[in-house]
Amino acid sequence: MGAEEKFFPGLEGVVAAETSISFLDTKQGEIVIKGYDLIELSKAHRYLDIVHLLLEESLPNEQQKREVEEKLKAEYDIPNQVFDMLKLLPEKTHPMDGLRTGLSALAGYDSQLDNCTAQANKERAYKLLGKVPNIVANSYRVIQKEALIAPLPELSYSANFLYMITGKIPSDFEEAIFDRSLVLYSEHEMPNSTFTARVIASTMSDLYGALTGAVASLKGNLHGGANEAVMHMLLEAGSVKEFEALLESKLANKARIMGFGHRVYMKKIDPRALMMKDALKQLCDAKGDDLLYQMCEAGEKIMEREKGIYPNLDYYAAPVYWMLGIPIPLYTPIFFSARTVGLCAHVIEQHSHNRLFRPRVNYIGQRHA
Repeated sequence: MGAEEKFFPGLEGVVAAETSISFLDTKQGEIVIKGYDLIELSKAHRYLDIVHLLLEESLPNEQQKREVEEKLKAEYDIPNQVFDMLKLLPEKTHPMDGLRTGLSALAGYDSQLDNCTAQANKERAYKLLGKVPNIVANSYRVIQKEALIAPLPELSYSANFLYMITGKIPSDFEEAIFDRSLVLYSEHEMPNSTFTARVIASTMSDLYGALTGAVASLKGNLHGGANEAVMHMLLEAGSVKEFEALLESKLANKARIMGFGHRVYMKKIDPRALMMKDALKQLCDAKGDDLLYQMCEAGEKIMEREKGIYPNLDYYAAPVYWMLGIPIPLYTPIFFSARTVGLCAHVIEQHSHNRLFRPRVNYIGQRHA
C-alpha cells in the first residue's frame, strides 16, 4: 500500500459498517437504538423490552413481553458437562475467562451450528440470552469453589440474574436499579467488542465464535474492564479526601484514570453515566450511606477541572454494583451479559448483509534486495 494512503490510528473516525441497529449522535447528544433515544428508553422500559426491540424490530406489547420472558426462562439451564469443564480451570482464572470458556463450549451443543440465517441466529440469540447470566454467575462460583445457584423461574429475568450472583432475592427496588444498568449497557454502536464480533462474523463464523471473541475484547481494561478498576480506586481511597488525593497523584504522574473520557463523546459526558449517577444516589439514600456518591462527585469535579473530561458509564456503574452486593470480578461479565443482545443483533445484521473485513496497511518496515 502506498505511502500516500491516509492512516487513522485505532481506526478513529473511520466508518466501518452501515447499520440500522444503533448510532451515537454526538450532535444531538443521543444514543439512538432502533430509532429511539436509549436514555429515554431506560426511563420507561425494561431490559427485555430492549431485547424485543433489537431482535424483533419493535417495542413489545404486554403479550410480547411475556412471550420473551418465557422464551428466555426456557433456556436458563446449562449442560452439566459445561460446569464440569469449568471446574478444571485454575482458581485464579478471571471470570471473563470462565465466561469465554463456557460460552465457547455451548457451541458444541448446537446441532444447527452452521445455519447462519437470520431466523436461526435469532433463535440462537434467545438461547444465549437465557444462558449467559447463568454462565456469568455460576462460572464464577465454580472457580471460587462455591455451590452453584440454580435459576428461579418465578423471578423476573433481571431479578433472577441478581439472585444467582448474590444468593439473595433482590427487592423490587434493587431489581429495578440492576435492570436499568442492563438497559444502559445493552447496545452502543461500534465499540471494540462489537467490531470484533462483526469481523469474526464476516468470515461466516458462527454466533458463539463471534461472541467468544467479543468477550476477549471486552476483558481489556481500556474497554469493559474499566468498571472493575474504578471500584478498586474507590476502595483504595476509602474517603473523599483520600480519593481526591489519589486522583491528583495519578494526574501528576500522568497515569491513566479509568472511568473518565470516551473516544466518541470526547469532551461531553456519557449520558448513560448520568442515569447511573442518579441510581447511585437512590441506592445511597435508601441505605443511609452516601460516602461513595460523595467520593464519585468529588472525583468528577477534579477531572472536569484538571482535564476537561467527564465520567463514562463505568464510573458510576461500579459503585452501583458494589452497593447491590455484586463481587467486583463480575462487573465486566455483567457488562457482557447485558451487551449480548446488541452483539447478537450486530452478528445477525453482518451475516445478513455480509462482506468480509479485509483492511490493508501502510508498510513502514524494510525491504531487502
